[in-house]
Amino acid sequence: MSETIFTKIINREIPADIVYEDDQALAFKDINPQAPIHLLIIPKRPIATVNAIEKSDRELVGHLYWVAGEIARRDGFAEDGYRVVMNCNDDGGQTVYHIHAHLLAGKPLGWPPYQERLKK
Repeated sequence: MSETIFTKIINREIPADIVYEDDQALAFKDINPQAPIHLLIIPKRPIATVNAIEKSDRELVGHLYWVAGEIARRDGFAEDGYRVVMNCNDDGGQTVYHIHAHLLAGKPLGWPPYQERLKK
C-alpha cells in the first residue's frame, strides 16, 4: 500500500489536532468537519479499504470502535448520541485509502446522511 496523508500524520510528518492515541490507533479532528465534533479514528497499521480487512484484523477494527466509544464517554457526548461510519471506495465516499472511522457528534444527525447525493 502506498503512503497516504494518514501515514504522514502517524509519522508526525504533517501536523494534526490529535485527540487520542494508543499503540494501535490515532484519532484527530477532521480538517473539513461535517458536525460540531468530527474526528477521524485510524489504525496505525494501514489497511486500504473495508474490503481489504482480513480475519486477522478483527481485533484492530473492533478497537477503532472501542476508541470511538471511549472518546464519546471521555468528552461527555456518549449519552447525547453520535455516529461512527466507515466509507469504502469511491462510490462509498472514501477519499483516503487507509481505513478510518468518522466520529460525528454535537448536533442531531439526520438520516439519510447525504441527501444531496440521493438527488443525482
